[in-house]
Amino acid sequence: IKPYFTLEEWETYDLSCKNRDVTNDQVLLDAVEAGKRVGAIFKEPTITPSAVQVKELGLSKAFGSPNGAMRKGWNGITISRDTIHIDGIELGYKNPVFFERHAVGGEYGAGWDEVGKGTLLTTYLPANGEAPFVVDKRDLTDDHNVCVVYHNPYDNVEKLARIFFQRCLDAGITPYVVTKKTVFKWQEGFWETMKKVFDADFKEKFEKAGLLERSGGDLQHLISDAATMQLIRWTDGGFGMAAHNYDGDMLTDQIAQVHRSPGFITSNLVGVNDDGTLIKEFEASHGTVSDLWHDHLAGKETSLNPLGLVEALIGAMQHAAMLQAEKFPDDAAKQETKDKIINFTEVLRTAIHNTFRYGQGTRDMSGPSGFTTEDFIAKVAWRLQRYLAAQLEESPPPTLGEPSRRFRRNFDVDREAVAKLFSKYDTDGNGQICL
Repeated sequence: IKPYFTLEEWETYDLSCKNRDVTNDQVLLDAVEAGKRVGAIFKEPTITPSAVQVKELGLSKAFGSPNGAMRKGWNGITISRDTIHIDGIELGYKNPVFFERHAVGGEYGAGWDEVGKGTLLTTYLPANGEAPFVVDKRDLTDDHNVCVVYHNPYDNVEKLARIFFQRCLDAGITPYVVTKKTVFKWQEGFWETMKKVFDADFKEKFEKAGLLERSGGDLQHLISDAATMQLIRWTDGGFGMAAHNYDGDMLTDQIAQVHRSPGFITSNLVGVNDDGTLIKEFEASHGTVSDLWHDHLAGKETSLNPLGLVEALIGAMQHAAMLQAEKFPDDAAKQETKDKIINFTEVLRTAIHNTFRYGQGTRDMSGPSGFTTEDFIAKVAWRLQRYLAAQLEESPPPTLGEPSRRFRRNFDVDREAVAKLFSKYDTDGNGQICL
């Protein structure tokens, strides 16, 4: 970003475990308040410390996930997670795959306790003063039980639906809704709201665009079990899915593995401010990559692929520019700044993509001969400077096949055993297993 932009007005908050401990988590409260005020946030991966990490880091307590506080503080609607594609490089999905994960409710906000034998009552007390009633009563006969209580708030599902369907329509992909409503009856309301919004405001548009042919001419519901199988089969991509919070978390991890890794998936929390403007927080969907961080601290060479982080920063910068332009529509300077930011971030994306295409990527993409973290960044910076100066590429970069998955750091597959198992079921020897 430097030296192309001055960063004096960027607000930064240190959400490391140590600083959260030192400030008694005031830094998290400050960050949430700032995010609500600014509306555009870039977040690096953070740690929710385990009991072991509390001891290792010398923390006073186990702090909760900062993501939960952000989703609540920014009236979180959805977490949008999409595949990242690089023209000229084959990855897991040939075309975009979008996912909308309900940002609130479910297991993540659950209350729980360990109890013995007895009776568990879940009682609802209406806010309007009407008589309370028992939602659930169950007798516990085991000596050791874990009781869990959570809820799914559905007021914002209509907003989620509109965001999801509009994104799919704009991208030219087919939408699906995923639940386990055949067993979890309480999830029926999620599907009903999604279908209602689709039928009223989007079905005709999707029909005209020819995007419902693969789904039987209508919005299709997928049971979560079926969705896990289709994510493996539908490698042509060109579809989107929307689901509850936990299902969305699990299914997007599967999408990341099919596509290549979590580094090739975006993660964008969408909330809403009191004035109706959208708050957007962008982060890489992968974690803190602590093994490479420890190698770096030890002075060892590292090769970290920063694509997910770069895409997150691009998203935050573009959203900030759009918010300013919309807030001051008659301010020519604000409009010019927006245009400059959009141009810069698009050129940055092209520079990092083409660096991969020229075989100058990190080792997860280019194998043992790939660049170190620092050398890759330096190469992108060199290419960015050239592109900004010329705003064109002299000749198109080469087209590459998908890099071997053996380059991935976590690759641990007995290829001989897999080939033997495949041959067993490939009965006609055509290289395919037909189910």
